[in-house]
Amino acid sequence: MRSWPEVEAYLEHCKGVIIPLGSTEQHGPTGAIGTDALTAEAIALEVGRRTGVLVTPAQAFGMAEHHLGFAGTMSLQPATLLAVLHDLVLSLARHGFERVFVINGHGGNIATTRAAFAQAHGTAASRDLPVASKLRCRLSNWFMAGPVMREARDLYGDKEGHHATPSEIAVTLQLEPTLVRKQRPLPDPAPAGPIHGPEDFRRRHPHGRMGSHPSLATAEQGASLINTAASALSEELCRFLSET
Repeated sequence: MRSWPEVEAYLEHCKGVIIPLGSTEQHGPTGAIGTDALTAEAIALEVGRRTGVLVTPAQAFGMAEHHLGFAGTMSLQPATLLAVLHDLVLSLARHGFERVFVINGHGGNIATTRAAFAQAHGTAASRDLPVASKLRCRLSNWFMAGPVMREARDLYGDKEGHHATPSEIAVTLQLEPTLVRKQRPLPDPAPAGPIHGPEDFRRRHPHGRMGSHPSLATAEQGASLINTAASALSEELCRFLSET
């Protein structure tokens, strides 16, 4: 945790910052609703520890409209998430941050985050912010990092699936051991397919999973995946900070 004078002092030697971005949505009958926020925050904090780059509090709510057919999901509409991210980037830019690195844990956030970056760049320029010409934003989806995807494939093969995956569930088991008690064998999931809204998703995927077998997950695998993700994203962040 930092005070504002500490952040001001930090900016004298580093202009980079990490924003963990997640979602609060169902992850099958055994996964934590906050999986995407938990994983993004944990990996962001580890990347921050390894690189010395400041990490903001996590944005725990994302665009999860298609999961609203399951109890507990809390979603922002795309326009709302865009406005939130736009304002967060502009707040940071106003203080002098030039490199905003978003570590994302939810696929549904990707398109909206990129749109928010584009809008924030335009707003920074129109407001004549001193950092406008130097402002750069980067989205990094930890679960899509090459080394993470290879490790997940080695561990789970085609049982990794596309939602409530064993790789993300494994990370949560490492972070919160009480979740192990929720794990149990589940029926075979429906395969991945098109999504046409929350009711359609619930009909096609009644257990909330898309081709995934989360019962394969273990906390030990989660520890390894956190390390793999943090290593890959730390390298990406360092390259991002050095770009001109």
